[in-house]
Amino acid sequence: MTAVDDLTRTRAETLAHIAALTAEFDGVVAASASSNADDEHDPEGATIAFERQQLAALLEQARQRLADVDAALARAATGDYGRCVECGREIAPERLAARPQARTCIACAR
Repeated sequence: MTAVDDLTRTRAETLAHIAALTAEFDGVVAASASSNADDEHDPEGATIAFERQQLAALLEQARQRLADVDAALARAATGDYGRCVECGREIAPERLAARPQARTCIACAR
C-alpha cells in the first residue's frame, strides 16, 4: 500500500467521522432546543452545554485532520510528500507510517 493509498483511506475515514460527529452535534442542538433554554437553572443544561462543546471540539479536530490530509495529498501530487516543510529533509518512514499526514520531521516537530 502506498502513502497516497494511506492518505486516501485516512481522508475517507475522516470524512465519515466528521459526518457522524455532525449528526451527533445536530442531535444535541435539536435536543437542547426542545428543552429548557435556561442552562443556569436547568439541571440538564450544564450537561447539554458540555456535550455540545465537547462535540464542537471533536469536530474542529477532525476538520483540522482533514485539512492536514488534504495538504499531504497536495504535497504528494507535487512530489514533495515525505519532505519536511521546515528544513527540507526527509521525514522518517516510521513517522510517516504512524502519521501519514505529517508535515515535519521529528526534529522540527519538537
